[in-house]
Amino acid sequence: MKKSTFEKLHRINYLGAEMDALYHQACRRLGISDSAMIVLYTIYDNGGTCLLSHIYKQSGVSKQTINSAMRKLENDGILYLEQENGRGKRVRLTSDGTDYVEKTAARLYAAECEVFSDWAGEEIDTYIRFMEKFNDMFRIQIDKMED
Repeated sequence: MKKSTFEKLHRINYLGAEMDALYHQACRRLGISDSAMIVLYTIYDNGGTCLLSHIYKQSGVSKQTINSAMRKLENDGILYLEQENGRGKRVRLTSDGTDYVEKTAARLYAAECEVFSDWAGEEIDTYIRFMEKFNDMFRIQIDKMED
């Protein structure tokens, strides 16, 4: 690998880690665990209710981590599960949960929207396009790896 490519990869990895740290810091300031935030953010992003399977897919976090966060949120009266068609389950917020989301996930969502409000639409589209391109190409490289 060329030195310049190595240096750029190092910078990209650092920025990814810094972004993870910023989200963790936001969760700490809002008084919520990272995994609970992921669950509530996904529900908020989907209009206040969603299938449990969407949380698994959209979060990229293990089912075990999501299930642990869900159990705690359910025990705290923030959300509940109901049977959906077939084997699916729908996640819904309680009234207390709706209030809690406004104090947590909605504030994080608003902060992200505020950041993007200063970007031109073309910049946002370019950012998305590059992220998608990287993910697609990286997925191919991972698929080539042997166990």
